[in-house]
Amino acid sequence: MKRKYLYPVLLIIVTIGFYYIEEYQDGDWSSSTEESALSFYYLPTSTTGSIIMHSNYSLSYSEKHEQAEWVAYELKKEHLSDNDFKRPYFEKDKKVRSSSADWRNYKNSGYDRGHLCPAGDRKFSYEAFEETFLTSNVTPQNHEFNSGIWNKLEQKVRYWARSYDSVYVVTGGVLSQNLKSIGYEAVTVPKYFYKVILKGGSKNPKMIAFLMPHQDSNAALKEFVVPADKIEQLTGIDFFPSLEDQVEEKLEASIVTSGWKF
Repeated sequence: MKRKYLYPVLLIIVTIGFYYIEEYQDGDWSSSTEESALSFYYLPTSTTGSIIMHSNYSLSYSEKHEQAEWVAYELKKEHLSDNDFKRPYFEKDKKVRSSSADWRNYKNSGYDRGHLCPAGDRKFSYEAFEETFLTSNVTPQNHEFNSGIWNKLEQKVRYWARSYDSVYVVTGGVLSQNLKSIGYEAVTVPKYFYKVILKGGSKNPKMIAFLMPHQDSNAALKEFVVPADKIEQLTGIDFFPSLEDQVEEKLEASIVTSGWKF
């Protein structure tokens, strides 16, 4: 190849390489190494093999269902903020190799674009808030459910983060077979949603799990508490595999609500 053509070709190759690394690599570590490693330590297993690491939450994407099978993040006391940011547009998640579902699938569907990592949990910066509007972080939710009992649980998780300084949250829909779908990309509508919350630390870690039918309810939150084991059986996900086996087995089999401030 002549030299006059060599340098332009090399420049194009390098440019494409940097674009690929920036837009599509799975690891996106924007915080300190120590904090990132701690977050990674608490990640659940993936049944799809498609784990995406964002700056302020992680997820396992299901192409079959066009949404995350789980979203996981740490909610710290210092994350809680009353910042009133302008609501951004929903955007596709470029880190999902197969491309996350387009927001237009939800248009006129009768369902909300329900956040899994709530925008309200990421108001400490606009960048963190905006990141929750990636379509990989939303799922079809009935409006009454989304703004009712599910919102009530999200507020309770914030209360626990404030009370205990930090909690780890894993949440998603139960992506089973033969579910209704919406839009031209067939985004699955779960019949149940779950949250598993861990108060970590070497001393007295504790866990509480919720499994909610996808419908409006006036029931108390305690009515939806189940062993995390039950949700693992429904989803095939191991929520905190890096915990010591004896500790994990004890926590995931329990249905104890005492010690949690309701």
